[in-house]
Amino acid sequence: MSDPRTTPSIFTRGAVDLGALRPATRPAGPADPARVPTGAAPAGQPAVPGAIPGAIPGAGHGPAVIDVTEENFQTTVLELSMSTPVILDFWAEWSEACKQLSPVLEKLAVEYGGSWVLGKVDVDANPRLAQALRVQSIPTVIAVVGGQLVEGFPGVIPEPEIRRYVDAVLKAGGIEVAAPEDPRMDAADDALMTGDLDEAEAAYRKILAESPQDHAAESGLAQVELYRRVTGVDAETVMAKAADDPDDIESHQLAADIEVLSGQAPEAYDRLVALVKRTTGDERDAVRKRLLGLFAVAGPDDPAVATARRALARALF
Repeated sequence: MSDPRTTPSIFTRGAVDLGALRPATRPAGPADPARVPTGAAPAGQPAVPGAIPGAIPGAGHGPAVIDVTEENFQTTVLELSMSTPVILDFWAEWSEACKQLSPVLEKLAVEYGGSWVLGKVDVDANPRLAQALRVQSIPTVIAVVGGQLVEGFPGVIPEPEIRRYVDAVLKAGGIEVAAPEDPRMDAADDALMTGDLDEAEAAYRKILAESPQDHAAESGLAQVELYRRVTGVDAETVMAKAADDPDDIESHQLAADIEVLSGQAPEAYDRLVALVKRTTGDERDAVRKRLLGLFAVAGPDDPAVATARRALARALF
């Protein structure tokens, strides 16, 4: 199993030739996503091809969220990326993991106020585009900056890590990223990113001692605990043991940890809710606490967590 402490790297994927996807002639002037409301161009401004109606509010109210297709990739992504980084979300309607990741990306697109554009790529409708950009699984996130492809990440990762990825993309595009509001959190996240789990735990606990309702610190601490549990674990062996024995509580708990790290959080939640139903007493309470710990990794605003919480409540009561 890959090291769960490894985070998405930011580098140009020179092996992928985006030049073949470029238009023969450059359109007159790239679109300004912060100034194109509801997908229509104001007077004197070019439209953003593929804009989702209603997804782009007025000037200063947030970035674009656009539909990207094989037909409009040249202008929607390549040309736009010359002035504004474009982060692509490769998704499919049938993927539960996509339904977990996409709302977070869309929320951040609004929060960052137009400094980058979120491009939504339906892989079922655009298989050749996914193949050209070497998308091997979904969800997958890739960025385009200045017409160059920037490495992203597959699967679902916690929101704090998504934020770090977005900030790295913006820096790659020469866009100044605002300093973190809380330097304590920045230090804690840095420790987590470098694999110093002891330092990260101490930093997150200190933040929580001073701010008990800090959800970002709660998520960071839950990630520390998760990474510790899976260190040295052979994922294939654990998943096989869990599949062979529905009553092997420890294997199922570790399997849920692995699923969360693999971008399959909804499956992990379902696994532990089912385990809650099959257990009693101290065993049930231990499984419940493990599930709550995985909820904390994603954070309280995650839609998959809200669904799983309701399922847990039904299982318990």
